[in-house]
Amino acid sequence: MPRPFLLQSDLPGLPLRHRGKVRDVFDLPRERLPADAPAGDYLLMVATDRLSAFDVVLPDPIPGKGEMLCQISNFWFHKTSHLLPNHLTGIDVASVLPEGVDPALYVARSVVTKRLKPVPVEAIARGYLIGSGWKDYLRTGAVSGIALPDGLRQSEKLPEPIFTPSTKAAVGDHDQNIDFDSMVRPVGAELAEQLRDATLRIYAYAADYAASRGILLADTKFEFGTDADGRLHVMDEMLTPDSSRYWPADEYLVGISPPSYDKQFVRDYLETLDWDKTAPGPALPAEVIERTRAKYAEALYKLAGLHFD
Repeated sequence: MPRPFLLQSDLPGLPLRHRGKVRDVFDLPRERLPADAPAGDYLLMVATDRLSAFDVVLPDPIPGKGEMLCQISNFWFHKTSHLLPNHLTGIDVASVLPEGVDPALYVARSVVTKRLKPVPVEAIARGYLIGSGWKDYLRTGAVSGIALPDGLRQSEKLPEPIFTPSTKAAVGDHDQNIDFDSMVRPVGAELAEQLRDATLRIYAYAADYAASRGILLADTKFEFGTDADGRLHVMDEMLTPDSSRYWPADEYLVGISPPSYDKQFVRDYLETLDWDKTAPGPALPAEVIERTRAKYAEALYKLAGLHFD
């Protein structure tokens, strides 16, 4: 049987807080929580099977993608908890779902989290010169205001990882790289320093681990939030193929865009179309959907040792 997919969450009685490109976020009323849950506000975060490319949500899902993204994130949240607190609570998802909702559709793709105040920037660490960073370098010789050596080639390893924040775009808009000083204005100098330190520290740890599994972590994007005491947490998703570029180490070459464990097949297909990269997005062939799903499953196994199928 085809694997069931979830394009959009339907949880009657739970107030919808936000529907993002991939995740649906619901408020959890106090009466739905265990009696011993600490004081505070809680959210139910659901990773759907929606797929976005070029910041446009496409009409076709990747069956099981949300489950795989959630499991990869949870793996990394637990593995890096000694470096920085995260939003996980450990509360059982099935226990907070509304009556009549099939838990089998939600438990592997959802988490109960602390409600945090999101930091209004994307925190990006780059260890290799690729993507928008490569384009900025070709144009200016710098990425997010950080001057880089002359003569670097596409996908080349940087002398040291760099922190390159960007704006946090709404659905359908595009993130824009900004320099550190531009990030200080909306978040303040102290928090900006914390963000840079946490981003580079977690990236270095994750890159070392991924290398031990035969994978290069080229770059990654983190979401951060603060609790009522102002303490920084990492949240949303973490080190998934949607928020990171993972390259097989044995296929890495400088001067090209290496194959990756992500939606590369989707991007490559879309580039062949006469599409202006604005909504609505085009439909995807079954082969592209299946090959993309297989890449997510491969990443889940190689990083976390978990079999999806």
